[in-house]
Amino acid sequence: MSTLTPGTDQVALAAAATPANLPLRRRPIDIFFLVMFSLFVVTCIISDAIPTLGIPQTATTTNILAQWNYTYSSQYDPLYQAEPLWLRFITGTSAFVYLPFYVLLIVCLVKGYNWIQLFAVIYATMIISLTAIPIFGVEFFGPVGERTPNPVVFLLYNGPYVLVPLLLLIRMRKPLPFTRRF
Repeated sequence: MSTLTPGTDQVALAAAATPANLPLRRRPIDIFFLVMFSLFVVTCIISDAIPTLGIPQTATTTNILAQWNYTYSSQYDPLYQAEPLWLRFITGTSAFVYLPFYVLLIVCLVKGYNWIQLFAVIYATMIISLTAIPIFGVEFFGPVGERTPNPVVFLLYNGPYVLVPLLLLIRMRKPLPFTRRF
């Protein structure tokens, strides 16, 4: 004779009803996210931490990362080169909030930790609204000195920072994201 306490039976049934996570190799979109967010870690360090820390981005700087930023911004991104204060807040958020999230997301993608879903939705919503709208708005519709002279190169470089989070938002739209392919 077995005795069941109320609630324990329901927990056991709920655990049995939860589908198992798919292995990473069966989640190709998550492999794509692994690659992209690994690249985002690197670009956060190069493109976002440098201006946030106040490291001069000039042609004569001895910092190689700052030189790379200068080369890009002097040719394609005058807004980034001008470093307005509001943009430094955005790059600072990217360097010191999004960067740790990228590392955490990479771990969760590999391990299949479904609890990352809410944080991924918050991140994707934040980056799309706080980054894409003001930066793209100024780059395409702002004052002449702050507009990009080459929209194609600007979009090739900056487009993934909006499109990949948008895909992540779509990926995380339903509970238990790692139990399904997409």
